[in-house]
Amino acid sequence: MSTGSDPDVPFTELVDLASRALGAGVVATNEDTFADAENLLVAAPAEFRPHTFGHKGQIMDGWESRRRRGVSAEQPHPVDEDHDWVIVRLGAAGVVRGVVVDTAHFTGNHPETASVQAASVPGHPSPAEVAAASWTEIVPRTALRGDSAHLFAVSDPVRYTHVRLNIWPDGGVARLRVHGVVLPDPRELVGLTFDLAAQEYGGVAEDASDRYYSSPHHLNAPGRARVMGEGWETRRRRDKSHDWVRIALAGEGEVLAVEVDTSCFVANAPGWVELVGLGGEGEVVLLPRTRLQPDTRHRYRLPGGAPVTHVRVNVYPDGGLARVRLTGRLTEAGWHGLVGRWVRAVPEAEARAEVIGGLSGAGRNRGPETAGRDAPC
Repeated sequence: MSTGSDPDVPFTELVDLASRALGAGVVATNEDTFADAENLLVAAPAEFRPHTFGHKGQIMDGWESRRRRGVSAEQPHPVDEDHDWVIVRLGAAGVVRGVVVDTAHFTGNHPETASVQAASVPGHPSPAEVAAASWTEIVPRTALRGDSAHLFAVSDPVRYTHVRLNIWPDGGVARLRVHGVVLPDPRELVGLTFDLAAQEYGGVAEDASDRYYSSPHHLNAPGRARVMGEGWETRRRRDKSHDWVRIALAGEGEVLAVEVDTSCFVANAPGWVELVGLGGEGEVVLLPRTRLQPDTRHRYRLPGGAPVTHVRVNVYPDGGLARVRLTGRLTEAGWHGLVGRWVRAVPEAEARAEVIGGLSGAGRNRGPETAGRDAPC
């Protein structure tokens, strides 16, 4: 089963917080004898190749634990409390909106049930510190089917940094996806310019005219596109219109520099691109219609000054882009908005006080270009 986006399940259109491209990783697991837990985070859908056997049996594309046994000949079966688990550090901390537990190709060896927990652990904790954290159940223990993608909507306003997948009593899971809204730590962005469109800071490609060949979510993904399929490509237009993507920024900001990357698009790059900012003052042209070259990284400095919350990338007439980077800085309103979202999502009162105090102090020490953005107290 594929764990890609499903238009009938809105949360699958959100960023996968457990993406290795964002920096996610397996922190710990109690058992992965048959197949490594790291396979859970592979971006591609799980594959199955019959008759590919290693010294531990059929090679499976997923996480698979050994068969559990009881404590004695009289009690050969595991008790209900016996289960396996894996802890994943999210690549980007955020508010979880949905989880996908995919048992693709596990048809006689999938778990009977599973649950998902989440925790918020600041800094760079050790595996022991993460395991000892306070965990909240975001997906209750639920029966699983073999060779199936199980989609669970989550309603929890807390910002989490780690998740733990529990399976009973043992078995195999192919992929784990944790979709949600990225919420960066404001303390890491004080006084800085950064890519306002980037997924890792909360940017979202929220709408597009066309996604026939590939997703617009690739445009603000981390890193560079390695192949054409890792960018955004539209179908060939047969009318006189054009294609576009609308990107919601991390917060209201001033865009100071732009990179429009057509790498890997050799015979199907757009002829021209235009960037239009959207904000409280209406539309403003950030980059007028500009000629593009195929397979090229185009960089442009902008005058700045116009506060925008969204940027619409217009391409003429159609074609594909690998990446779009929008380097800039948050406005005062954008800064207060980010801090407010953070404060409301921090789980512990003590941490909330630390955040507010730390950002207030940082605000007094920022440079003149960012002065006046102190956190609300």
